[in-house]
Amino acid sequence: MRAWWREITGLVLPVACGGCGSPRTPLCEDCGRALYGTWPCRVRPAPEPPGLPAVHAAAPYEDAVRAVLLAHKERGALGMAAPLGRALAGAVRAAAPSGTGVGPLLLVPVPSTRRAVGARGHDAARRIALAAAGELRRADRPCRVLPVLRQRRAVADQTGLGARQRLANLSGALEVAVGGARLLEGGRVVLVDDLMTTGASLVEAARALRAATGPGIPGFVQVSAAVVAAPPLSFEINRN
Repeated sequence: MRAWWREITGLVLPVACGGCGSPRTPLCEDCGRALYGTWPCRVRPAPEPPGLPAVHAAAPYEDAVRAVLLAHKERGALGMAAPLGRALAGAVRAAAPSGTGVGPLLLVPVPSTRRAVGARGHDAARRIALAAAGELRRADRPCRVLPVLRQRRAVADQTGLGARQRLANLSGALEVAVGGARLLEGGRVVLVDDLMTTGASLVEAARALRAATGPGIPGFVQVSAAVVAAPPLSFEINRN
C-alpha cells in the first residue's frame, strides 16, 4: 500500500528536483550532471576489506548525489529510480565492458533487511537495479536482474558501526536462494547497490555468491560490483 501511495502522490504533487529542490523538474541539469555526467571510476574504501570484488561507482557520495539517493531510499521519491538507474548502468558498463565474458549481464542486488524494506516501503537497490537493466537493454546490452541473495540471519543496524564491526556484523548473513546458483550460470555477474561505504555489504554478498558457485562447483562465476555512489575518498585512493 505504501509504495502504491507514493507512486500516486508522485504524479499529483508539485515536482521539485531531488538533488537541489529546484521547482518544476524531478532532476535539474546540474544535479543530473553530478549523478551521471562523468565516467564511472574504480573505487576502494579505506581500509579495503579482504574479499571485496572490484567496485566501480558512478559518482562521489556528496551534495546533490547524496540528496538524490536519500530522497529515493528514505523519503520514497520513487521517480528518482530512473536517473539513479542511469547512473548505475554507467557503473555496470565500467565494471563489465562490452566484449568481456560471455552471455548476458546478470545484475544481483545486495538485499536490504526485511526491517528496512518494511520501514521504507520498497527495496531501493532492487528498484534501481531494474531501472539500470532497462537502460542497458535499450543500449542493446542483454541484461537481467537476479535477486537471488537473501538474508539467512538477523543483523544489527549498521548505523554507527566501524568498518571492522560492519564486517563482523554481516559475516555469514547472506546466502543464495535455492536454485539461484543455476540462474547465475552462463552470464557476467555484477553485484549492484546504491551506495558503498566500508564495502562490508559487498564483501558478504560476494562471499555468498562464491560459496554457491565457487571453484569445483558447476557454473563457477567471477564477480565484480557496481554502485551509484561511494565516499569521495574512495575515488581519491584509486588515483594514488
